[in-house]
Amino acid sequence: MIVTKEFIKQLGQLGLNSYEAKLWTALLSRGVSTAGELSDIANVPRSRSYDVLESLEKKGFIIQKLGKPIKYVAIPPEEVLERVKKQIREDAERQANTMDTLKESEVLGELITLHSQGVEMIEPHDLSGALRNRASIYDQIRTLVKAAENEILLLTTPSGFARKVEHLEKDLQQAAARGVKIKAIVSGTPKDIPNYITVHVSNKVNARFVVADGAEMVFMLMPDDEVHPSYDVGIWINAPYFTQAIAAVFDIAFPALTKTH
Repeated sequence: MIVTKEFIKQLGQLGLNSYEAKLWTALLSRGVSTAGELSDIANVPRSRSYDVLESLEKKGFIIQKLGKPIKYVAIPPEEVLERVKKQIREDAERQANTMDTLKESEVLGELITLHSQGVEMIEPHDLSGALRNRASIYDQIRTLVKAAENEILLLTTPSGFARKVEHLEKDLQQAAARGVKIKAIVSGTPKDIPNYITVHVSNKVNARFVVADGAEMVFMLMPDDEVHPSYDVGIWINAPYFTQAIAAVFDIAFPALTKTH
């Protein structure tokens, strides 16, 4: 097969740099080969080939044969994928354990103190920020949900409601379990409504926002059916004076709308 630049780029998802991807695909095409042969096939400088092949060996993509001249054997791609998955899981678990250790250390306490002191010095208009893709938007909404103590208000579309439930299900459930009331106004009847969210429907409102405790708010600037997730834009604000007014309007409208369940 012809190995294109795009194909080599896609192999980066396996954690390979350009030279590693080129030498590995060259070895796959040969099965067994020497560093010199692979260098010529893959157009990788010979001065780099041994280091790159050693890296591939450590990552579990190839095996070095016994004997001379030194030759390398390709591991079947399906086995490589399993090894990569296993490594990702182990790395994630190790990082999670590191975060748990940090959470219980004095370092976190010092960081929290620094942040608290810093917030006291911030002007109200500085407690805001732009969120430049849907993943970042949901991360910030998750922060609001996890910190909520009394009420979470959602205004969204049916598809947006489904996405929020999918991405934030655990955090929303935990909020409801600690007594936080969760209410949503949806511009259409959503499917699979969790029993811990009270949903009313209004076809007259087309907007997207989340309010937590009448203090913080995340609102989106464009309709979700007209923007790609990568280009979605949200605004986070921590402005109780403004946010409480939005929450009050929400609460006035909410009882008059049709309840779904």
